[in-house]
Amino acid sequence: MPDKQLLHIVLGGELKDVAEIEFRDLSKVEFVGAFPGYAEAHAAWKAKAQATVDNALMRYFIIHAHKLLDPNEDGHEH
Repeated sequence: MPDKQLLHIVLGGELKDVAEIEFRDLSKVEFVGAFPGYAEAHAAWKAKAQATVDNALMRYFIIHAHKLLDPNEDGHEH
């Protein structure tokens, strides 16, 4: 049986300040993609983070969307 899909979303953009998680311009936030598991999301996050390493204000995030859709979800079959 295939692994259960655990939706992860990767997005990012330029922050107002490195000490805060507040985007400078929400209209410029980049939706990188939706991924079926953490490993795929991490690979996409890492590629974007490395490509923008010269901009200290640019940050990408992995959102564990499966936890938002089902707060009781722990990632394991019951």
